[in-house]
Amino acid sequence: MPRWEGRPGPPPPAAGSGRREDTAPPRSPPSWLCRHAMDTRPPARRRCFSAELHIFLTMGRLRNTKSAVLSILVLQSMVLLLIYIRQSGFTSQVEVQKGKVHVLILSSWRSGSSFVGQVFNQHPNVFYLMEPAWHVWVSLYQNSASALRMAVRDLIHSVFQCDMSVFDAYMPEKRNVSSLFQWAVSRALCSSSVCELQENEEISDESVCKKKCNKTSFEKVEEVCKTFSHVVIKEVRFFDLKTLYPLLKDPSLNLKIIHLIRDPRAVARSREQSMKALMRDNGIVLNTNGTEVADTSYHVMREICRSHVQIYETATQKAPSFLKERYMMVRFEDLVRDPLTEISEMYKFAELDLTASLKSWIYDITHGEGPGEKQEAFKITSRNALNVSQAWRKTLSFEKVAKIQEVCKGAMNILGYRLVDSEREQKLLALDMVLPRKRYQFMWLPSKTSTNQG
Repeated sequence: MPRWEGRPGPPPPAAGSGRREDTAPPRSPPSWLCRHAMDTRPPARRRCFSAELHIFLTMGRLRNTKSAVLSILVLQSMVLLLIYIRQSGFTSQVEVQKGKVHVLILSSWRSGSSFVGQVFNQHPNVFYLMEPAWHVWVSLYQNSASALRMAVRDLIHSVFQCDMSVFDAYMPEKRNVSSLFQWAVSRALCSSSVCELQENEEISDESVCKKKCNKTSFEKVEEVCKTFSHVVIKEVRFFDLKTLYPLLKDPSLNLKIIHLIRDPRAVARSREQSMKALMRDNGIVLNTNGTEVADTSYHVMREICRSHVQIYETATQKAPSFLKERYMMVRFEDLVRDPLTEISEMYKFAELDLTASLKSWIYDITHGEGPGEKQEAFKITSRNALNVSQAWRKTLSFEKVAKIQEVCKGAMNILGYRLVDSEREQKLLALDMVLPRKRYQFMWLPSKTSTNQG
């Protein structure tokens, strides 16, 4: 499509029209484009201002060098002043948008991400959604994860901006809040501003919300989202970090990424408990054209481990400058050993304060009795989180452990998990499987290199 086709104003001269491009000044962008540029990013504005300056300088015939220099200096000052006035309006607009903080909890299935999501969800300043990209994968399940990554990214981008019209492509026209995947786990969508509930409780109750708020109009989701200072999304459908570069570069987003990982042996054990629920997603990961897969051979685990390494190394080794102070890696095992310390660090990273009621809830939810029931696999209930993190050592056969270590050996070495060489080592609970955490070194590239990324 030609540059100006379908736009207001006259088209550029056709090729071969006889116009001498070497002597005539270049055409200025039409006025509608320059007006539009005031609401766009700096490159578009600069093109308009450069064209305006060129026209200013070529309209008159300057007769001597002194007057030419003086005129150019005056004109430059005028244009710079114009740029400042126009750009200050744009900058203030971006600063208003940056008043929000956007947090993406980036993880994989059965890695403790639902718990971390709830840690943020229960904060009174947070609008939280759990895996909104589920709608993309369910609607387009015959495609591969790689083919769907742009659609997933665009949906996440829209949700961060509280633009819920993005769900039009994945939901029926007539819908309510309960059409949204796992809507009832969101404290914001279970508040008195959304449905007829009593005053907001310190900690939301999913069961009560399902009964009283399920008929709420879907339009309320966007309306409520805009009232919170923080938008937090938990997602398990990204397998590389570079896909997210456009979001990290977007000046309208203040995006921070929390990368949650977990011992692959514990992940595999938890995936076995939820095998049927994961079969469709397995097929998308393995690109089986819509065929569900049980993944008894750990092919999906191989992809998960590979993606964690790719994300971690991209963020910590020769990372582009726009990632600086916007990536945090958290190991689930460190989190359950010292919940308040780790969660305090995550909150600090996300620019949130840890309240007394949240501290109490975190303690209760991580110091329950037992590992939780099988039917509670996708629910956040009070459990002994430390024992849950070690359960694989008692329940998995060494044969399975050896196979998982084989497909994820590189990731385990890089991310700090000890390999076991025998069933005796596996069962010896005094032998720590989690190695001391390294002090992650960030090496930032010059901006010239970073602009070529993504």
